[in-house]
Amino acid sequence: QIVPAIEAATWPGLRDACARDAGLFPAYGLHPLLIASHREAHLRDLRAWIERERPVAIGECGLDYWVEDLDRDVQATFFDAQLRLAREFDLPVVVHARRAVDAVIASIKRIGGLRGVIHSYPGSEEQARQLADLGFLIGIGGPVTYERANKVRRVAANVPLDTLLLETDAPDQPDSTHRGERNEPARITRVLEVIAGLRGVDAVVIADATTRNAERLFALPSIA
Repeated sequence: QIVPAIEAATWPGLRDACARDAGLFPAYGLHPLLIASHREAHLRDLRAWIERERPVAIGECGLDYWVEDLDRDVQATFFDAQLRLAREFDLPVVVHARRAVDAVIASIKRIGGLRGVIHSYPGSEEQARQLADLGFLIGIGGPVTYERANKVRRVAANVPLDTLLLETDAPDQPDSTHRGERNEPARITRVLEVIAGLRGVDAVVIADATTRNAERLFALPSIA
């Protein structure tokens, strides 16, 4: 499991939690929803954490244009700085892009030399193709299990399998059978089942492909 941090104050606890289980892999980042708590010094701290702790990714970071009172310029400052760190350290990024997929694509193109995943993908099939061309995978989680989530269900059904990742975003974004409850990583099997049904293939096909995609992107040891 990839376990991303979202603010500097949580990095030590995340490091300690992941150290207790060989199946947990940390990513350290500064999330756009928490820009009020971020400081310029945290970007310097992040560099030091990357050098010392060697995480599998940077994130969760990104842009959020859904919350109107979040300063977009400040978001961009922190996001671009983290993208530059990812390029420098040759690490993937876990990206939040709520109502901001085009802006995220623009930042990725501007910085260049990047790879990663757009988590809880909210965009179109065309944007997914653009991101794939830029070296990014598409993360699909609990929202795909809701029958009215037509946009994400189309994406999950049609993107090339080598660009797809499964996620839960636990404790957020529970699937449709656990609406309103605290989400759990084990519920990724529900996401898997729904996507397999949308694509008309056996769940094992999706499980194998997305596991290999995750191992490749995050340089994880193979579980095969």
